[in-house]
Amino acid sequence: MAKLLEGKVAIITGAGRGLGRGEAILLAKEGAKVVVNDLGGGFDGSGAAAGPADDVVAEIKSFGGEAVANYESVGDFQGAKKIIECAVEKFGKLNILVNNAGILRDKMFFNMTEEEWDSVINVHLKGTFNCCRHACAYWREEHKAGRVHEGKIINTSSDAGLIGNVGQANYGAAKAGIAALTNILAKEMERYGVTCNVLVPVARTRLTTDATPSMKAFMEKTPPPGELDMLDPENMAPLIVYLASDKAKDVSGEVIRIVGNKAFLLRGWHEVDVATKAEKAMWTPEELDKVIKEMISKAPPKQDMLSVFAGLM
Repeated sequence: MAKLLEGKVAIITGAGRGLGRGEAILLAKEGAKVVVNDLGGGFDGSGAAAGPADDVVAEIKSFGGEAVANYESVGDFQGAKKIIECAVEKFGKLNILVNNAGILRDKMFFNMTEEEWDSVINVHLKGTFNCCRHACAYWREEHKAGRVHEGKIINTSSDAGLIGNVGQANYGAAKAGIAALTNILAKEMERYGVTCNVLVPVARTRLTTDATPSMKAFMEKTPPPGELDMLDPENMAPLIVYLASDKAKDVSGEVIRIVGNKAFLLRGWHEVDVATKAEKAMWTPEELDKVIKEMISKAPPKQDMLSVFAGLM
């Protein structure tokens, strides 16, 4: 049986554990040559170690796959360039970029330090920018030279950004930004044959257990033996493989949430209601007070992340 990603070269950032590990392994099983990027730090971004990336590379090689470890930080602009160069130097090209690396430093907004804000934005939003920026430049130059690689970018967002979650202003802002960034990239890179999509995972990882006490009890729920574990991080990997494959060549600018055996197509900000003044004249504050309160009263209630997750199960 033909493998979906035979002959493709992929980079997965943050691939030493959790979501990234499962994604790297399944991409390799489907024939991709994989750059396993992971700084090897803690969930808060502290420290560094080669072990996590090395372990995943060893696992891929154990079943006959091809992989190489990379330990650069996605938050460093030149380091991200070296990640892209690693794929080209080791495997001759780049077809797939999966931006998965992330950290958490949760804090109520009025207590959040500048460093806690900057560090999370740097890894998630800037890190995604850094890797996409260098990959897109590579694909553009290759396209101009007549070498079309049909690049695939898959970025990772979160309901913390799309719905909102208390104590995660830095993380949520970054994840909402990633969704917007991907939508724009999809438009800009279409002419070069590059698709850009977003995964919104709901899964049990260090970021949803150890780093997020409010989510820990929910995320640590396990099913009876023999039933699908809805929160297994490996549930995300098939979507990554699909979006990275030629089957998804016409899928771009989309945001997709995976929860166990459920796949959700998400679309961004949209009109909930509209009010039009009878005469063509500027609104007064008093008129807006009435119509806005009326629209809010008729609108569906805003979503809460934990209640949404419970409903998804």
